[in-house]
Amino acid sequence: MSSPLLNGSTVPHLMRAVTTATAAGAARLAAADIPHSPADHDQLRSMFDRVDLNEHLRDLDSAIDEIDRLWLQHAVWFHHPQAIAHLNCPVALPAVAADALAATVNTSMDTWDQSKGATLIERKILAWTAEQIGFPREADGMFTPGGTTSNLQALMLARDESLEASGRIPGAAPRPVRAARLRILASAESHFSVVTAARILGLDDDAVVTVPVDADGRMCVAALNELVNGLEQQGLTALAVVATAGTTDRGVVDPLDEIAALCRTHKVWLHVDGAYGGGLLASTRHRGKLAGIQHADSVTIDFHKTWFQPVSCSVVMVREGRTLRHCTHHAAYLNPADTPEPNQVDRSLQTTRRFDALKIWLTLRTLGAEVIGDMLDQVIELAQQVADTLEQDPRFELVCRPSLSTVLFRWLPSDGTPPDDLVRAIRRRVWESGHATIAETVIEGRPCLKITLLNPEATHADVMSVMTLIHRAGQSLLAPSATYREAAV
Repeated sequence: MSSPLLNGSTVPHLMRAVTTATAAGAARLAAADIPHSPADHDQLRSMFDRVDLNEHLRDLDSAIDEIDRLWLQHAVWFHHPQAIAHLNCPVALPAVAADALAATVNTSMDTWDQSKGATLIERKILAWTAEQIGFPREADGMFTPGGTTSNLQALMLARDESLEASGRIPGAAPRPVRAARLRILASAESHFSVVTAARILGLDDDAVVTVPVDADGRMCVAALNELVNGLEQQGLTALAVVATAGTTDRGVVDPLDEIAALCRTHKVWLHVDGAYGGGLLASTRHRGKLAGIQHADSVTIDFHKTWFQPVSCSVVMVREGRTLRHCTHHAAYLNPADTPEPNQVDRSLQTTRRFDALKIWLTLRTLGAEVIGDMLDQVIELAQQVADTLEQDPRFELVCRPSLSTVLFRWLPSDGTPPDDLVRAIRRRVWESGHATIAETVIEGRPCLKITLLNPEATHADVMSVMTLIHRAGQSLLAPSATYREAAV
């Protein structure tokens, strides 16, 4: 090879390298008859311990053979219908092609002179997303690595808008004092990234105020109103209310319309965390669950969840594009203030940034938003079918009806053993078998098992096979002499 770098003369080597790597991954994907191998941490760690990174293998074929042994043979395959533990989705083929194309060009999305047409593609996707939400023309947004960063950016904008507003009041206290009096209101079932954001933003330890939820897990608007009034009486400022469109565990959507009305009355920034439920924007059957989202000041959407995109691909959208000015910093070497073209770094917390918008662009242009919405509708329907079955099955207890595509339940031991005591052990035993992946969580102080359905090609029979594995795992725990792995096979 004349050069190890990608350039015009090494294009043939690029074609061979990409083909070789893709073929290795495709072969393992095609052969994956279970979600992951049963190899445990100690077994895998011993394999990696034998690798000396100071001695290279000298050719790509050898390196790919090695990574096949170390990683691909033991990867977790999210396309498998029994990989139902987390918010990981199978991905759309055009999006995979887009990732390869983006890596080939290696565009950095921070300035126009590094991206050109890629900036216009990103701007177009952001404008389209704002339109789907129902935002006005002056809306704007930014791509981020994930929902945690999107929530952080939204709350940073809310903080700075609040500080700026208070700074316009004659005789206002210095900024550090004002910031110490800011509060974020979020429900007890909001994502932990809200607390993380508050810490990063330098707010007080008690800056996040927990709003109670109703029996279904939705934010209680009456309680929210009392808390906002209470903060005002204490001389504190509610800088933002965080409503959730698709909580991680129950998948519930908070009453966005009512919360938005309350926020307008009290002049409080409303952020909607739609990392999970944002895909409902493309749904024909369930779009109504997001009623009121158009009144938000900012919205998080993870395309790499319910839009079937590879990680990472998230956006934070804002109703008023001018609020993104709080992210802007002009550097003479990078983005002088007087340049006429758009520089996306002016709207971002990042400088160097991948061209992730290409994934959703190629997916929309190849498949259309309707296909994405239909696929999400299918997994929502599957969750309802599974819940119906579990309600009739004496081996299981359904914790609550699904709102989106998560199902929460417990296995009921026949010998009277408390079901809570076996949740973790069952999950571990199913995981160790390699035949399925399931999760666990805690609802109202009690542990339960959890599955998240994001594969529109999974069937009711596929999920019931996992329930059989769970039942056998529970039985094996009650009768230690039983060999669960043999029973699972």
